[in-house]
Amino acid sequence: MALSRIWCAFIIIAICVASFKYFFLGDSIKIFSQMVVGKKADTAYTKTIDSVALPAKVATELIKSNEFEIGNFKYYKSNSKYTVCYQQPANGILDTCTDSVNLCIGLIGIMAFFMGIMSIAEKAGGIRLLSKMIAPFFTKLFPDVPKNHPATGYMMLNYAANLLGLDSAATPFGLKAMQSLQELNPKKDTASNAQIMFLCLHAAGLTLIPVSIIAVRSKLGATNPTDIFIPCLITTFVGTLAAMMIVSFKQKINLFQPAILAWVLGITTVLTLLVVYVHGLSRDAMSVFSSALGTGILLLIILAIVVGGLYKKIDVFDAFVDGAKEGFHTAIKIIPYLVGMLVAISMLRNSGTFDAVLLGMKNFFQMLGWDTRFVDALPTALVRPLSGQGSRGLMIDTIKTYGADSFSARLSGIIQGCSDTTLYIVALYYGSVSIKNIRYSIKAMLLADIIALLTAILLSYMFFA
Repeated sequence: MALSRIWCAFIIIAICVASFKYFFLGDSIKIFSQMVVGKKADTAYTKTIDSVALPAKVATELIKSNEFEIGNFKYYKSNSKYTVCYQQPANGILDTCTDSVNLCIGLIGIMAFFMGIMSIAEKAGGIRLLSKMIAPFFTKLFPDVPKNHPATGYMMLNYAANLLGLDSAATPFGLKAMQSLQELNPKKDTASNAQIMFLCLHAAGLTLIPVSIIAVRSKLGATNPTDIFIPCLITTFVGTLAAMMIVSFKQKINLFQPAILAWVLGITTVLTLLVVYVHGLSRDAMSVFSSALGTGILLLIILAIVVGGLYKKIDVFDAFVDGAKEGFHTAIKIIPYLVGMLVAISMLRNSGTFDAVLLGMKNFFQMLGWDTRFVDALPTALVRPLSGQGSRGLMIDTIKTYGADSFSARLSGIIQGCSDTTLYIVALYYGSVSIKNIRYSIKAMLLADIIALLTAILLSYMFFA
């Protein structure tokens, strides 16, 4: 029901905002067609403006060059005349439908391979062995999941893949975990406590090294692309602890049990040692280390599963094919859920709602007399729960606009790495098991996202202000 209300709210707000702009703003006469058939980066409108109406940043840049791009706006100078073009931030409804299906098709190969590997591990007993290893911790955090249940092993593999930044592997592991938890769910159309806890921890997105963000910062000219590593790691860890505490409070789970405290303190110690080690590496050494750590462990897991299957004398390839078939069907099954959610997000972005919210926030903080540098990074934060690619694009735009070593660019990078795409995850994972009533899942995830965002802002001021 909560997801249904959010979906309806997105569509209603988008159409209402677009209608207001169409009837009352002269530069938005094409907004309805743009929302339906428009394409990302199309010119939505063009108008001539006076030099006094130029933002200070834009005016400064147009002295150096005849054109300047900031956010979804492009400014041009020609013979002392100034023109601004507004670019459509996302594809319209029709293209977004196609994009959603293409996304699922792109998942088919990855899902088939990793679910095939999972099938080998399950038949060889590897998942059950992993479940036994982490049972002391997971039985306390997931009291409704029986001890040594295979779901525990799938969840652990999902968290491990996320931790290492292996998104392509994390998704199949996570979908398999949801399916396994669904077998224990007495109400098949309603999210269970275990499913909510699993998904909230997954959405918190604890990651050791934000490799892709460091790579982008390096490419765009950051003096020290790795300087966001420690703030990013701390932020994701705080967000994960926040998600655990929020859901545990809701489910009345005692987090002060020895097994839980031991695991949390152990993970904290390992992360602290990693921070100390990586902080002393050069940029190139960190890149090599992070790549070897993530891909090396993944290959080791695959090797262990295949060798384990041979040791147990199972038909390894037959087991792989059985799992791969399941991966194919899962990828196809989630298409309707992703189409619905991504289209609603597209409508909300193309209606101009985000622009209005950001302008209001900036004016509000300026009125309070606060330092507003963090506001320039908030577009990434607002879009992050809705679209991973969209927030990545906004992070790159912030870096290009304010400079790779600016406060806003660093904060935007930390925000991009501090959590996963909440609404996409909800649609993907709950859709894979046909759950309609997600209970308080989104509330818990968004609250954890807010805590992670506040942590990112605080750490940015501590490290970079």
